Amino acid sequence: MFKAMLMTLFAGAMILGTAGAIEQPVPAAAAAAFKDVSVSHWAYQAINDAVSKGYLKGDGSGKFRPNDPVTRAEFAAILARVSTNENAGGAAAFSDLAGHWSEKEVSEAAGKGFFSPTDYTNGFKPGTPLTRVEMAKWMASGLAARDGEYKQAIEDTKDTIVPVTEYYKGGLNKADYPYVSVMLGTGLMSGYPDDSFGGGKTTTRAEVAVIIQRYETTQTKEPKAFKGLNELREVGTTGTNLRTVIPAYQYAEGHELKTILGKDVSLRNNTGKVKIYHYIFMSGLSANQTGSIYGRMFVDEQTPFFAETYQVFIDSSVLPTKSGFQDATYSNGLKYYLQGGSRVFGSAPARFGYKTLLSEGATIFKNGVETRFWARSSVKRNTKNGEPEVQAIFADDGSYASILLKDLPQ
Repeated sequence: MFKAMLMTLFAGAMILGTAGAIEQPVPAAAAAAFKDVSVSHWAYQAINDAVSKGYLKGDGSGKFRPNDPVTRAEFAAILARVSTNENAGGAAAFSDLAGHWSEKEVSEAAGKGFFSPTDYTNGFKPGTPLTRVEMAKWMASGLAARDGEYKQAIEDTKDTIVPVTEYYKGGLNKADYPYVSVMLGTGLMSGYPDDSFGGGKTTTRAEVAVIIQRYETTQTKEPKAFKGLNELREVGTTGTNLRTVIPAYQYAEGHELKTILGKDVSLRNNTGKVKIYHYIFMSGLSANQTGSIYGRMFVDEQTPFFAETYQVFIDSSVLPTKSGFQDATYSNGLKYYLQGGSRVFGSAPARFGYKTLLSEGATIFKNGVETRFWARSSVKRNTKNGEPEVQAIFADDGSYASILLKDLPQ
């Protein structure tokens, strides 16, 4: 009897988002007592963990409300509790938080670098559901405040390709690229099954319980520990992910792929000019194991894979200079494997909203009009008799890029 009464008192004390919320950790057993979180709930373990550590709390009536959207005040309080950042001090001055239950913890979250009063000049609006883009920006900023290398990662991904549908279809501001990139690259947040990020959507309290588990671990790691983030940074700074994905390939000294990006590379039949902007390599052998964070952006079950080659996807534009220019004219005029290739197969182009070559008999090109698109090519996976395999591409101005495939040490 006494034990049951004690459990009820614990459950009633766990309040998130109301005045008088307790600050001390709550036993895990209390989390299991929530009426609306059954043992079979998909986030049951994460909710138990978050509640036991005092990161999240209930509503005071024995419910957790797992499907409710998390508010700005709630998430700020959660971050203040989970973060091990130093508090830089100086109370955050939000005019609409005076006397609010979250005032102290919102100020602490701001002091730990998650956001600034200048981000909310019209008031913090604590009851506003937090959008996914805001969540991404807050967590990325908190990591950057803790570790200068995360700050550099934000800088490095300002011009990267973000592997979500909004990158080409719209719905994601360029200013948000780096914050979303840090989330995707570290795995703190991911896209939806349709490959969108859903920046304007909100996140439920159950989802936050899972995300905060990840953040607790991520804040203890350096950015270089995350391959996906390394890829996004490399693409943002060099135009390719080659070094991250296929370390067996090495650049010829002074001739990295970025050497020829944006330069004219004439087709061999002198029918047009090609400019290249990005190279995305895959090291895997199936749609389920591409070896790249960009996998779903370019491959699906219809994509052919070959054991002797690595896939490479090329972001380029072509300016036809002769009438009658067709897709086949482009394909037949390629001089180098790294200059271009064939169409990107499957549903990925339509799903992500980028242009690729068409099937036989159709064309994306118009004479005198520069057309930008993605094409698929390949480079060799194995060397011949241990001899380096060289792939090069020469620009019209005489500069060139060259990569060499060398056997990795045993």
